[in-house]
Amino acid sequence: MAEEKSESTLTVLVALGANLVIAILKLIAGLITGSAAMLAEAAHSVADTITEALLLTALRRSSRPADRAHPFGYGKERYFWSLIAAVSIFVSGAVFAFYEGFRTIFGEQEEQTSPLIGYIVLGLAFLLEGTSWLRAVKQVRAEAAAEGRSVGRYLRLIDDPTVKTVFFEDSAALVGIALAFGGIALHDVTGSAVWDGLASVLIGVLLAGVAYLLGRTNLGLLIGRQADVKIVRGARELLGAAPEVEVVVDLLTMVTGTDQVLLCARLDFAEDLTSTDLELACVRISAELRERFTDLDEIFLEPVPRSDPELRARVMARYGDVDQNR
Repeated sequence: MAEEKSESTLTVLVALGANLVIAILKLIAGLITGSAAMLAEAAHSVADTITEALLLTALRRSSRPADRAHPFGYGKERYFWSLIAAVSIFVSGAVFAFYEGFRTIFGEQEEQTSPLIGYIVLGLAFLLEGTSWLRAVKQVRAEAAAEGRSVGRYLRLIDDPTVKTVFFEDSAALVGIALAFGGIALHDVTGSAVWDGLASVLIGVLLAGVAYLLGRTNLGLLIGRQADVKIVRGARELLGAAPEVEVVVDLLTMVTGTDQVLLCARLDFAEDLTSTDLELACVRISAELRERFTDLDEIFLEPVPRSDPELRARVMARYGDVDQNR
């Protein structure tokens, strides 16, 4: 876990440094050329820089150990600050890009000056963003391979929003640079600022889409998402195979932080077990679960009768009219 945190921190720091330099270059170029697309890209990079600062805050605050006030730790703070980062991308980047785009399209036509400066800055920005993007891709591929998943599936199921945020925003940055380049070039060739404004609007759409995807991911994690299906199925199989357990009545899991999972299991134990046998069985089963699934942070095993009508009703209400023993 410490190694993965170090990898995430390095990925965020690389992105922060690249975006800060790029934001300054784009702002200068935007003021010189008067390009709406370039100014929109400057806002894009400013939003990305703010995002990286928020992600560093998320990494630092979420790593605090559990205490009396927060017995399950502070892992979900990473999701909160990452959600704020997604909001920042929309407010700081998308809204400004829309404003610049519509102002250019429907306002007075402005002459573009020194487009060559814009081309050079966008070329440098592409190289810097590409460096940060390659760093994020390397980490994503390595972690996906370690879990035996495709990159796409890994990104859908990942519980570390910092890596996903950097990957998505860097990918969006490269697309945004291409859009800005196209807008400036078409304005330069045709003399019409509409192309420049259209590029700015498209950059706004791009940023709004990224903000939505990241916001939805962090919302699900903040609400309390179920653990990886591999953990859920594996834990159910392990519990069902225990000689002392007759039926796994209910199994609840929740992601409480990056690489942290809470597991609660309601089990119908064999009737001939003594209280000592039951205690020893719970200790052994918990140890086996932790050994097999290292993400399990807290484990609660509750002995219950499978025939309890109230419990059965709660389980059926949660999962539907299915056999609760499956």
